[in-house]
Amino acid sequence: MFNSKSLLKSLLITLTLASATVTGVYTIAEAQGTPGLVIFGNKDVDILSYYLDFGGIAEGRDRYRLRIPKQKLANGATQFVVSYPDYFDGKFNTDKIEVRVNGKKDNSLPLKNVIWDEKNHLIQIDLAKPLVNPQKIELVFSGVKNPEVGTYYFYGQVVPAVNAPVPQRVGAWVISINP
Repeated sequence: MFNSKSLLKSLLITLTLASATVTGVYTIAEAQGTPGLVIFGNKDVDILSYYLDFGGIAEGRDRYRLRIPKQKLANGATQFVVSYPDYFDGKFNTDKIEVRVNGKKDNSLPLKNVIWDEKNHLIQIDLAKPLVNPQKIELVFSGVKNPEVGTYYFYGQVVPAVNAPVPQRVGAWVISINP
């Protein structure tokens, strides 16, 4: 009937397929922190990286880490504005918003003001002191209540500390919320 070679061969094939499946699922789960492939959308906007600490589960609590690279802040910053679509029905906690330099928790910049304008779908973050030297920044929104399943474009603007204080678009975070 069965000899030990064919049994061993089928066992190895099964084990290989199982490990490849587990690795693939883990890779998909880890991909939540990247902007991924954007098929539709504004091709003139730079896609920025982000990370959702708790997986971006629909209607759950999460922490959004919206990253802005150093090159986008050549003229520093005095204010950050994050706008989101009108169909985003999540909730933000303005008391738990931080601006971190190089993504380090112990290196948060002091804030003067954080305003959540629900009517105009934006969050305005004013720094207490201007950021003059370009550095990698991470806008950290803790205690966010995720919206329903979908893809949401969050657009980032910065008011520079040097030159004209006119808001400049730095890019977009394409945030995916999963079931």
